[in-house]
Amino acid sequence: CAIIQWRRGRPWPWYRSASWTVGIVTAAAGFVGPLAAAAHQDFVAHMWAHLLVGMAAPLLLVLGAPVTLALRSIDVGSARRLSHVLNSWPARFLTAPVVAAVLNVGGMWVLYSTPLYDAMRASFLVHLIVMTHFLLAGYLFTAAIIPIDPAPHRAGFPLRTAVVVLALAAHGILAKTLYAHPPVGVDGLDAQAGAMLMYYAGDVVDIAIITILCAQWYRRSGRKLRGRQGAAPLAASA
Repeated sequence: CAIIQWRRGRPWPWYRSASWTVGIVTAAAGFVGPLAAAAHQDFVAHMWAHLLVGMAAPLLLVLGAPVTLALRSIDVGSARRLSHVLNSWPARFLTAPVVAAVLNVGGMWVLYSTPLYDAMRASFLVHLIVMTHFLLAGYLFTAAIIPIDPAPHRAGFPLRTAVVVLALAAHGILAKTLYAHPPVGVDGLDAQAGAMLMYYAGDVVDIAIITILCAQWYRRSGRKLRGRQGAAPLAASA
């Protein structure tokens, strides 16, 4: 799609393409390769895979603005069908900030507080399903908090801020819970190392999301302020 835009004389921003490409590579590291293989036995490696697939990759993919690129590149009929899907009630429901946060953070709590983690280590299929959920849920959550593409559900900044604060708190509490109460079959030292990685490395991605959210809010407030300042002279002259 980026090549199509370049041929049409409307170059797609290189940083969008770079972000999308790095996001794909980052997500792939959690599914295949040495890290994915080690994640079946090593809790620290599993946590690295979780952070890459469920947090870092979704942020990079969202910043790549794939929906915007697709809408600009495909034909009118396909664009209308895609817009219809984006505006359907399932899409509006899944992209609501509260729902996206529950799917994202709630999925983590289910994984580590049930036998699902042990099943994930024993079965490649379960591992694949869980990691796919992390990727999709992480993408929905990130897109709901800092929408770059056209979104069917653009909640207000106060709601998005409240949701991200609560989600970060739930993520931090989960990390501390894993530190004190390791999952079944995980050594105490490994659990502590993985929990600390989850807590501190996860903060890096969380800070990036909060920074982008604040920048979006600042720009929106600035545009509204300029609009009011521009309307004041017109009202005075009238």
